[in-house]
Formats: sequence, structure tokens, C-alpha cells
Amino acid sequence: MTTQDAENTASHGNPETSRQTNGTAGDPITEILKTSHTIAVVGLSSRKFRPSYGVAEYLQSVGYCIIPVNPHEREVLGEKSYMGLEGIPEKIDIVDVFRRSEYVPGIVESAIRVKARAIWMQEGVIHHQAAEQARRAGILVVMDCCILKEHIKRFRLPND
Repeated sequence: MTTQDAENTASHGNPETSRQTNGTAGDPITEILKTSHTIAVVGLSSRKFRPSYGVAEYLQSVGYCIIPVNPHEREVLGEKSYMGLEGIPEKIDIVDVFRRSEYVPGIVESAIRVKARAIWMQEGVIHHQAAEQARRAGILVVMDCCILKEHIKRFRLPND
């Protein structure tokens, strides 16, 4: 999926989102990245060679609060790991999904219960029915798209 497709997926999912902030009205991905603070990373591994680790480490380095969600981890990147989204005591802005597509429906149901603002399915993670369920619940959906790449594209200075 191209970035344009991801933006279309996001904007079609929640038309209200695209009207909420000044300067980003046409780009819901920029808006959610600018206005979010807490990202729950589902499937975050402590293994440094895993893509989830590198992405979460980057997000943490640019100021996001990263919350690992993985029942097989106690702590990742200095943050306590949780069994599931429902156990997290703070408000979740983005649920970043590093799990296989067949696990997405359960993650979306949890995201709806905790009132997350966005579901971000990483590259290769696609589940159209779960995405539609999230959209119906008013959650912004980005599918098959890397949050790190999208953040860099929008916010990194050319000399970085």
C-alpha cells in the first residue's frame, strides 16, 4: 500500500479527524502523529534486531511515551510491559500493531474498549474487516504502513 493509500484509508475511516487541527486538515496521519503522546506497541519485543524494537526505540527517542504490550516481556526499552491494552492505566493515543493479521480483530476490540484514538497496523499487517470495525467506533485506521517511515517523512529535517 502506498502512503497515499494509507492516507486515504485514514481519512475515509474518520472524516471528523481530518477537520480537527490547523495546518494538517488534509493529512490525518500528520495530525495523529502531532497530537499523540502515548503509543501502545502491541507485539513489542526486547530483541534489538526485531523491527518492533527499532520502531519503538525511534518513537521513544522523538518524545513519545512507549508502552510495550507483550505477555512474554516484563520490560522493553525501560518501560513496563503489559499483557494487553486493558491493563494499561493511562490513556492510549495510538495502538501500533506488530502482530500477524489474524490477531488484529482482538486487538481492535481491545482498542475500542480502551477508547484509543488510532489503530496503526505496521507494514504487512492487513485486516479490512477489523479496520472497518475500528472506523465505525470512530477510531482512525492506518493499515500496512510503517509509523517510523511516516514520522520521518513528515517531521525530520533534511539535515537530520
